[in-house]
Amino acid sequence: MTVSTSAHEAAVNAPGVSRESRVRSVFRVTCGNFLEMYDFTVYGYYAAAIASTFFPTGNEFASLMLALSVFGAGFLMRPIGALVLGAYIDHHGRRKGLILSLVLMAIGTACVAFVPGYASIGLIAPAIVLFGRLLQGFSAGVELGGVSVYLSEIATKGNRGFYCSWQSASQQVAVVFAASLGVLLNHLIPAADMNSWGWRIPFVVGCLIVPFLLYVRRSLRETDEFAARRHRPGMAEIARSMVQHSRLIVAGMGLVIMTTASFYLITAYTPTFGKVVLKLSSLDSLLVTVCVGISNFIWLPVAGAVSDRIGRRPVLLVCTVVAILTAYPAMQWMVAQPSFGRLLIVELWLSLLYAWYNGAMIVALTELMPVEVRTTGFSMAYSLATMVGGFTPAIATWLIHTTGDKASPGAWMAFAALCGVVATLVLYRSPQSRERYKAA
Repeated sequence: MTVSTSAHEAAVNAPGVSRESRVRSVFRVTCGNFLEMYDFTVYGYYAAAIASTFFPTGNEFASLMLALSVFGAGFLMRPIGALVLGAYIDHHGRRKGLILSLVLMAIGTACVAFVPGYASIGLIAPAIVLFGRLLQGFSAGVELGGVSVYLSEIATKGNRGFYCSWQSASQQVAVVFAASLGVLLNHLIPAADMNSWGWRIPFVVGCLIVPFLLYVRRSLRETDEFAARRHRPGMAEIARSMVQHSRLIVAGMGLVIMTTASFYLITAYTPTFGKVVLKLSSLDSLLVTVCVGISNFIWLPVAGAVSDRIGRRPVLLVCTVVAILTAYPAMQWMVAQPSFGRLLIVELWLSLLYAWYNGAMIVALTELMPVEVRTTGFSMAYSLATMVGGFTPAIATWLIHTTGDKASPGAWMAFAALCGVVATLVLYRSPQSRERYKAA
């Protein structure tokens, strides 16, 4: 038996549930989301240095592809983490599962931060880095879903999109923080030292903030909606439900591909793209990434709030169609005459498309999933999509190397947007389904 919608609304709108307590709950739950995205982002920022430290092959392209492939390998573990940890959260509660995911993420970060390089311990070094990335991927498989579901269950009536948007907004804080730290380090540490050992500093910083984040998340309350639920499915029941709703999960995966491909293109890949492909300075590329993170942070809550008013479907369709039409031409314009200004303009444009789409998409995905297995279903769809979109830095690098077209990453984003269009039309194919998935 599940809690009714009216019961949920009564709980979250109760007089004793103050606005201040909801703000605190949003902060507590999204703090782990910050660490997860911070770790993934700094790996992308310093991929070239990581490549030379752990994957020296004598060929710059081959080393970079190995480093980016290990970056992508973390996403291969996400579906497993979604199923195992998602089932744990759906059975034992949102709070316990989110604490566990944070601990696992911290261990993975430490593996990358402190392991000696290939020159010191040989193949053991890249093996430990790969293990750390796989552990981070396993943890991240449920982090986004757990946070999004928690926010949807504490949201006030008519504001679910706005609340859920803070899951992604917290990631943008991580992007800005990581890029700003990179800018500072570029001022303080010579480039040769950054490539040799300075790139480890951001990972060490990530480890140092773990105790604070763990303290904050331990004070998280269980959601009223989950606490009121009498039936809490076990692993076997959840697994059967995943098979039963496989079509819904695949469609949800298509919905998320646009988010993951565009996000990793404009954040994790930007420093490498600006430095290696456009031949701009590391400082220029990191400054652009800071601006992208700020742009995302501003637009995500706006988009979530707008989708609460006009529905998810119009926002999703407009953003994906515009991305199909403009992503590649914008990249062509940028690479024709590479400069800080053109990189900034194009990245901010792609940021606008990503943020408006994602602001509506996250809440739409929580509304699509059956309440009994909401965390697992959301996490499975999201994790399967990141197995595609998470390889965006590697795919973009391969496309440029193979085709010789520096604008080809724009074609990859356009393809991801096409997946979003198809998924949106499938999921909202009838008036009944559109009504069902409208904001509560």
